[in-house]
Amino acid sequence: MIKKIEGIILTTTPYGDNSKIINVLTPDYGIIGIMGKGVKSIRNPLRAKTEKFTYAYFHIDYKENKLSKLIDIDIIDNFKKIRSDIELISYATYITELTNQIVKQNDSEEIYDLYKDVLIKINNGLNPLILTNILELKYLDYLGVGLNLEGCIKCGNKKDIVTIDPDIGGYICKNCYLNEKIISTKTIVMLRKYHLIDIKNISTINISKDVIEDINAFLSRYYERYTGLYIKSKDFLNKIKDIVE
Repeated sequence: MIKKIEGIILTTTPYGDNSKIINVLTPDYGIIGIMGKGVKSIRNPLRAKTEKFTYAYFHIDYKENKLSKLIDIDIIDNFKKIRSDIELISYATYITELTNQIVKQNDSEEIYDLYKDVLIKINNGLNPLILTNILELKYLDYLGVGLNLEGCIKCGNKKDIVTIDPDIGGYICKNCYLNEKIISTKTIVMLRKYHLIDIKNISTINISKDVIEDINAFLSRYYERYTGLYIKSKDFLNKIKDIVE
């Protein structure tokens, strides 16, 4: 059955000398495996269109639960800005690998939109670290380890929050505080905003460097503590960030 399906390429795997298998995340079918015969050939017009995080309409001979066959690709956005910048490529690679892991554990259609919207915003020049952290925070819900940002993780008190701790897993009020690291009020407030914001509606981002770094450190520790995920490209991303900074 010939279908035109919107999607974004998550991974590619060489197949023989000139072909490859592309795994495409779609809003309606989850991840679809597609055989691209001959697409690695220099003369093949689909060669440049079958790279990771290509956002397009894929014309395929669709086979449910089997490899579909690629017929043609109409590019929606090839994210030129991202592809021209090693730091942005690193961010895109990380969130693509992360998304691939998330979808394996939860097939919610919302994941596609979150991933797509972050790639678009990064390509439009908005802060890639902030957008990545927003995506990481939202993805926690689909892993079943979402943050409780409604009150103290220990007693439920919604007032007098003094910090948030990645090891305990949420807010801590003054009555339950022991010796946890104190996180600024601005960071606590912004973390909640990260969780609630609709990525599509982000047009500008103005957040202090200290708050950005606090949230990134918190999420890195929380992922390590609660998700069990190891994303190899995160190590390379951290090295690139150190060089750029």
